Amino acid sequence: MFILVIILAVGFAVINGFNDAANAIATVVGTRVLSPFRAVIMAVILNFAGAATGLAVALTIGKGIVAPEFLDYDVMLAALAAVIIWGGIATRFGLPISISHSFIAGLVGAAIAAAGSVSIVWGTFTKVLSSVAIAPALGFAVGLSVMVGLMWLLRRKAPLRVEGIFSRLQIISAAFMAYSHGKNDGQMPIGIMAMALVIHTGNEFQVPFWVIALSATAISLGTAFGGWRVIKTVGTRITALRPVQGFAAESSAAAVVEIASSFGIPVSTTHCISSSIMGVGATKRLSAVRWGVAGNIVLAWILTFPICGIIGWVLGSIL
Repeated sequence: MFILVIILAVGFAVINGFNDAANAIATVVGTRVLSPFRAVIMAVILNFAGAATGLAVALTIGKGIVAPEFLDYDVMLAALAAVIIWGGIATRFGLPISISHSFIAGLVGAAIAAAGSVSIVWGTFTKVLSSVAIAPALGFAVGLSVMVGLMWLLRRKAPLRVEGIFSRLQIISAAFMAYSHGKNDGQMPIGIMAMALVIHTGNEFQVPFWVIALSATAISLGTAFGGWRVIKTVGTRITALRPVQGFAAESSAAAVVEIASSFGIPVSTTHCISSSIMGVGATKRLSAVRWGVAGNIVLAWILTFPICGIIGWVLGSIL
């Protein structure tokens, strides 16, 4: 059972790379600042670095959502299966979703099926739920504000010069985005493997280096081999982006994710970067944002919690 949970956690990390990690490089690919191959290599390196530094989010996942005494292999298997099913479906249709929220919803559903609502640490879970609304709102507001500020600062600069400067700066912002993804979403499989170790050994919650390395490697492989439909949706279908807009969106979203990571709050990289792109696009005019595509993305965000919660509950009940 321990080995099976580790295998599924690796699958979870790969799905995370397919869907979530793709968001980190979507704008830099969409603006054609980097080729897809170079963007993926950069994302692989920075995701690994982010996942290997700072374990606050892993601690929240590992012992902050479900009380440790109610965690067992059945609950973990049900939650992992739920996120792999929903994450695979969403990626197949090019929908950027929150892999972290998918797992948390599946974990809560499975734990309630196994032991009832008393098994849930409702204070932490409420914080995660509130971040579903707060993080996208912050992403939109910060993205819009940063873009307005840049437009004012650069109003007298020649467009070609602006393009050249921000083509280079966007590489830095994309690297920051990839690093912040690893530091938040990249902590999910680390927390899962550490939970399995607690059950297997009976020791206190701790994170050995092999767990960090295995998790980061799996996310990197997922980023390298999949996620192109998600990249296309986020990078080109929400709104048309130029390098200065890509820089504003990436730096704004990465800042929101980094702040959340410092407090150990799992947030969605998907929510942050997608809403930042919407905010940046809205500075041109509201019609510059393809609200139909944005609406489909938001609908997928809303459906993630009930769908994964139900799948987790059903599988938890069966197990």
